[in-house]
Amino acid sequence: MELAKFLLVFGACCLAAVIQLLPGAQAAQVVCTANPNRWCFDLVLPCPRRCPNQCSVNCNACSTSCDVRRCNRPGSVCQDPRFVGGDGSVFYFHGKRDQDFCIVSDANLHVNAHFIGKSKSGPGLKRDFTWVQSLGILFGDHQLKLGAKNVATWDDSVDQLELQLDGSAVTLPSGEGAVWSEPLVGLRIERLNLYNDISVQVRDSFTLKARVVPVTQADSKVHHYGITPDNCFAHLDVSFEFHKLSGNVAGVLGQTYAPGYKSRVNSSLPMPIMGGYKEYLTSGLLNADCPVSRFGVAAVESSKFSFPAVTCGTDNKGFSCRR
Repeated sequence: MELAKFLLVFGACCLAAVIQLLPGAQAAQVVCTANPNRWCFDLVLPCPRRCPNQCSVNCNACSTSCDVRRCNRPGSVCQDPRFVGGDGSVFYFHGKRDQDFCIVSDANLHVNAHFIGKSKSGPGLKRDFTWVQSLGILFGDHQLKLGAKNVATWDDSVDQLELQLDGSAVTLPSGEGAVWSEPLVGLRIERLNLYNDISVQVRDSFTLKARVVPVTQADSKVHHYGITPDNCFAHLDVSFEFHKLSGNVAGVLGQTYAPGYKSRVNSSLPMPIMGGYKEYLTSGLLNADCPVSRFGVAAVESSKFSFPAVTCGTDNKGFSCRR
């Protein structure tokens, strides 16, 4: 066992060294120290290529990911998909593949998510794997669609974002920091990187950061996704910051911002799952007709809610948030 561990550490260190020797590459390294019962304890792991300078480590899965800045904070929807609620509750909502669900619904804001999926391929699995491919955002009289294109093979140097405002395509200017805006609508979109990473702001309503990412072969191997070369299941990692919500807000994520909300998931489980997908099912990405819809309904106690400080991180029990 010790020999095997040594070889793994040696191989990972060599790989990281090779990456750092490549022209223009500066791959950071992280070390698994949280779970001594896993084979990768004390193993040095290089950051993924798409975030070479900063990443987080999951010692339960023995892998690194680029979620350190936005996926480990309240208001985030990332991965398969994992939600971090406004109250700090962490849960998974798998929904159904090829269907749409309302994740935030309030009087003046409604956000739907389109889920794509992959049939279960590992032994003992009881559900399909799902990811959020696109968002349909209704604010006032406007509709914004933000999504990832269908991609077979991932290429970091190709933009895989699709944007539409009120049915018309939005073409972002190129270059990191480039901005596209529509002042009459109160919409501002900025590139956070050269490709596939943006910030979207609607004045007096919300700010979100969205990044298009693939499901990697490494992730597929660890989680038994069964990803094949014909589809890398490009999807969105998203984090929201809401500037003004009412006390009547609902939706998979939105409800966690309502005053007095009590999470119904079992937080003691390694993967607490939010069920009841029929409550949030909607007939289309730009339709606000899910059973819990609040869009267009008079606001109740409209205000900007504040929650106690929430700290999120990974320990030997997995990912969690604490006030």
